[in-house]
Amino acid sequence: MIVELKCGRGHFPVRVPAGVTPAILRKRQLPPVADPATAVANALAHPDGSPPLAEIASGKRSACILICDITRPVPNHLFLRPIIETITDAGIPASEITVLVATGLHRPNLGDELSELVGDPWVTGHVRVENHYARREADHVDLGLTTTRNTPIHLDRRFALAELRIATGLVEPHFMAGYSGGRKVIVPGVAGEETIRTLHSARFMADPAAQPCRLADNPLHEEQLEIVARLGDVHSLNTVLDEHRRLSFVNFGELIASHEAAVELARASCLVETGRRYSTVVTSSAGYPLDKTYYQTVKGMVTPIDILAEDGDMIVVADCSEGLGSDAFRAAQERLLANGPDALADELFGKQLADIDEWQTQMQIRSMKRGRITLHSPGLPPPDRRLTAVRWTESVEQSIEDSVERTGDANVAFIPEGPYVVPVVAISSTAGRS
Repeated sequence: MIVELKCGRGHFPVRVPAGVTPAILRKRQLPPVADPATAVANALAHPDGSPPLAEIASGKRSACILICDITRPVPNHLFLRPIIETITDAGIPASEITVLVATGLHRPNLGDELSELVGDPWVTGHVRVENHYARREADHVDLGLTTTRNTPIHLDRRFALAELRIATGLVEPHFMAGYSGGRKVIVPGVAGEETIRTLHSARFMADPAAQPCRLADNPLHEEQLEIVARLGDVHSLNTVLDEHRRLSFVNFGELIASHEAAVELARASCLVETGRRYSTVVTSSAGYPLDKTYYQTVKGMVTPIDILAEDGDMIVVADCSEGLGSDAFRAAQERLLANGPDALADELFGKQLADIDEWQTQMQIRSMKRGRITLHSPGLPPPDRRLTAVRWTESVEQSIEDSVERTGDANVAFIPEGPYVVPVVAISSTAGRS
């Protein structure tokens, strides 16, 4: 039997060793939308919690539309032009419309990569398409502090000051914010450096409610909602994709109401009950574009934690075609190797602001404390393998056999789509998942 894990732009085949009983954990099937163009048009005309887009845009003089950066497989080509045509027909000049790439603290998307991201040359030919730069302090407006946790609110002025504000994105499990999309495209998507580093500090990351598929009591979600409320009217276009990256759902409307509707559908698909824990879990980082770096690969190590037995083996396949990640993440991984997980975790809790990208290292520690992590990465250069701080394997099949022999458990869980599937032992026992 061959199990194909998503890896890079294709699949990585794993032959199930003899004697192993495989459990293949996939999202519940969602039927693809038969006519995406009609579905988008219907969403814009019949929103959740707001008037139609044409009515919202009427009388407005400027608009800013957020899109996710290259790390998310959002089908921008399906909806950007319909949104822009709708709001220009309503009277907003194309010269006053900005499509803003919500990079957070990631690198900008430029050149051919930007064209790939937008997916429609008509868009780049008619409106401005620009990147957000979190470190440019002058690019942001200061909206004060949140009332609950004193998070500084710095947001890109192109979005904050636009008369029509639309966030677009993909609703999927997120390993610490519960779900992506909606409010998350704004924060951290177009937030300033201090805002992002605050929300990614250890006090947020270590909160037990900061986990996949959980919004209830999740401190990141609560801060995001408060920050969005400071802006006033914000709208969102949300998409949900099936395992083959086909559009399964699209809606539009008031940001919170529309996001909640998309979350309800995504949750029914991605949250999968197993009924037991496994001593061996084989997973991926969901393939391109999420597995372009080891930094993003960490997400695939966090989402299966609930079904990994104590001191079990998690074997992860990821392409890592762009290597480890940023220099800042590299520095955090160096400290992990030098100081060890416990000492580094203690160090992180002493900071008000997280160092850039060290939060991913903190999340990796969460997985390392649960079990043994082993990585196979076709694209990661040998010099960078040490900096992963996890075990390395040239043969996934051999690692599975070794794990079964070590643990005495021949039942092995395979998760072909990695962090887009969130397996839990029993949904009833994971209080607060929403």
